[in-house]
Amino acid sequence: MDLLNTLVDKGLRRELPTREEALAVLATSDDELLDVVAAAGKVRRQWFGRRVKLNYLVNLKSGLCPEDCSYCSQRLGSKAEILKYTWLKPEEASQAAAAGVAGGAKRVCLVASGRGPTDRDVERVGRTIEAIKEQNEGIEVCACLGLLSDGQAEKLRDAGADAYNHNLNTSEATYGQITKTHTYADRVDTVEKAHAAGLSACSGLIAGMGETDEDLVDVVFSLRELDADSVPVNFLIPFEGTPLAKEWNLTPQRCLRILAMARFVCPDVEVRLAGGREVHLRSLQPLALNIVNSIFLGDYLTSEGQAGQADLDMIADAGFEVEGAGTTTLPAHRSDVADAAPAAGGCGSKSGASLCGSAAGPAPAGDGAAGCGSACGGCSGHAHAEAAPVAAQPAQAEPGALRSDLVAVRRRGAGTDIAPNA
Repeated sequence: MDLLNTLVDKGLRRELPTREEALAVLATSDDELLDVVAAAGKVRRQWFGRRVKLNYLVNLKSGLCPEDCSYCSQRLGSKAEILKYTWLKPEEASQAAAAGVAGGAKRVCLVASGRGPTDRDVERVGRTIEAIKEQNEGIEVCACLGLLSDGQAEKLRDAGADAYNHNLNTSEATYGQITKTHTYADRVDTVEKAHAAGLSACSGLIAGMGETDEDLVDVVFSLRELDADSVPVNFLIPFEGTPLAKEWNLTPQRCLRILAMARFVCPDVEVRLAGGREVHLRSLQPLALNIVNSIFLGDYLTSEGQAGQADLDMIADAGFEVEGAGTTTLPAHRSDVADAAPAAGGCGSKSGASLCGSAAGPAPAGDGAAGCGSACGGCSGHAHAEAAPVAAQPAQAEPGALRSDLVAVRRRGAGTDIAPNA
């Protein structure tokens, strides 16, 4: 298929496809689907080999958001039955993060509901970042706190944050139909603030909100223009009690085509399979690993995900391997750019402590990957977990590498009186 051969060639050269080519990927037939996945897989393997980066969400503050994002279970006026609690203490958040790290997560994503943080909130999150890094050497931390004010990205960087997530979610043309309380430009401004501060920029989208193919291409092209290191692709979970509760527009085949289009447009960045994968991809999740190089482990902000051990089994069964904490994620050419960023301890610093494509050293083509990319900002949902009893290390695991004994017990109400596995 000439289209796919062209897209592979462009992806291997990091060349931007045309809009027409990106739209043509979304228009391919189900008969062509495996060819599309195989073509995207060639590009994925060129820049990221067969490694899968694991990320783990910790919901620092849940519910009661003043924003009106139509997709979100935490929105103003939401009737969704979710847990609501105020800020976790740093030690509580660190304990929740430890469960994901025990399961092999390389990055912890700290998420808080709300329009954006106050300076006091930023200080609180800074203490949480410090607590997590004290307990988990080499772990990456991404913050997702909403719209940032001047100077806040720098404070998070100085506290040890490696990345900042703020999703564009949909195209500029249709953004006003999804959210009224802030603008698309507000979101772009926050991503740019994070980038300017030397944080690794993580920004993605939500598919399945009734958008057109043109909207999907528009938002992915915008993400490439913003030069995000990480692009999380969320698939809408239509929560009861939200305006989009009846939007069931996705099939597993369409999800794979959307992921492939994102890979062709953003060949050398981390494309993350994020919220809603279990609901919409279902049994085709392993096929998606041929396109993406990153997933979330365990639960989401306000909904449960696939069991962590099942994720690890899926990765192994599909012939992939979990990316270790000692491996630089970004390919060498992106790592070099990150190294030059004006950071002081965050992503792009040369301290050696950050692993989101910074001083850990360049990776050869086919042996690198990238950034945060949570469902954060997409409100697809993560709860918290506590570590299960430690099982024996798998025979192939290196000393100090991931343990596949992942969290078996989920705590859906960290900071509340909700019982484990409630």
